[in-house]
Amino acid sequence: MPGLSFSTNAFVRFSVCEAVERIAAIGFDGVEVLADVPHLFAGRRLDPELAGLKAVLRRSGIRAANVNANTAVGYYGGCFWEPLFEPSLANPDPDARKWRIEYSKRCVEIAHELECPNVSVTSGRMVPGTLPSESLELLKDSLEAVLRCGEAHGVRIGMEYEPGLLVERCGELEALMRALDSPWFGANLDLGHSHVLGEEPEFVVRSLGARIFHVHIEDIARRKHYHLIPGLGEVDFAALFRILDDNRYDGFITVELYTYPHQPEEAATRSLAHLRPLIHEKPQVDP
Repeated sequence: MPGLSFSTNAFVRFSVCEAVERIAAIGFDGVEVLADVPHLFAGRRLDPELAGLKAVLRRSGIRAANVNANTAVGYYGGCFWEPLFEPSLANPDPDARKWRIEYSKRCVEIAHELECPNVSVTSGRMVPGTLPSESLELLKDSLEAVLRCGEAHGVRIGMEYEPGLLVERCGELEALMRALDSPWFGANLDLGHSHVLGEEPEFVVRSLGARIFHVHIEDIARRKHYHLIPGLGEVDFAALFRILDDNRYDGFITVELYTYPHQPEEAATRSLAHLRPLIHEKPQVDP
């Protein structure tokens, strides 16, 4: 079974280096790095931050599990709060879409520098006045450019589907995978999103199979899309870990709790305490 990771997007009141140090000290095996403000916003020069981050990763022994390029709040000059996906790879404005393509390619370069195997992206939301079918064509064109960059740098691109986005279900991501037909394109699978949508996790994991590059988890209550500390909702994490294990998933499982910027260390500590015993739990067999 792979290692547990935690996302820096809960630690937005700290620098990226401080965030990684604290996550490592808590005991996680990996860390997902937020490619947005206030961490590694790829729209600015990052040489000193990247050098410092690489030193922290070496010193702490923690590994970069994923570069999270889902949001681009820094584009607007604002502060991180609720994830904001525009300008997206499907944005109908060509200049805005070009900016996001170049941003995503820079995130690929960052992942390469950090020896991180994946970058996660989203489709963005549907835009009034643009049919979803038109948006999908724009998304495919954008992804082809990002995938060429990913292949050149040895970095995979994982699409994260999410309720309310252009690509919001497992079947829609499968269709996009077939259309692009690239070994460098797969899933950044958020199993909390699957739970909100009422998808059966065994079906989802089996359907996406080896194309699952990275996994996000969080707890969910009453299928409301609000990320909770594991143990506070209704998600059966032991069952999820068994399903991933049975399907030979060997990547990182990252706890994503951007909803806890006010208490990130407590959220991370409680998450690890709840999940660590479950990740190695074996199903009971009747005699």
